[in-house]
Amino acid sequence: MNMQAIMAQARKLQGDLEKTTKEIEGTLFNYENENILVECNGKNEIKKVTIKNKDLLEDSEMLEDILVVAINNVLSQVKQEKDKKLGKYTNGLGGLF
Repeated sequence: MNMQAIMAQARKLQGDLEKTTKEIEGTLFNYENENILVECNGKNEIKKVTIKNKDLLEDSEMLEDILVVAINNVLSQVKQEKDKKLGKYTNGLGGLF
C-alpha cells in the first residue's frame, strides 16, 4: 500500500470518527422515574432536570440521593454509547479517546 492510499484511509477514518462523535454529542440521554427526569447530551452536559414529585422538595436528602442516581445513570448511558460507537475506531489506541 502506498503512502497516498494510507493517508486517504486515515482521512476517511478521521471523518467517520468526527461524524460519529457529532452524532453522539447531539443525542439526548435521559433517566426518568415517577420522581424525576434528567436529560443529558452526548457532551455530558445536563440539559434538563424536572422534579415530578413535588413532595421531594421537602426532603432534601431524598432529592439529593435521587439526583445522584439519575445523573450517574445518564452519564453511564453516554459512556456506553461512546464505547459502543467509538470503540471500533479507538480499539488498540490505549484509551486515547
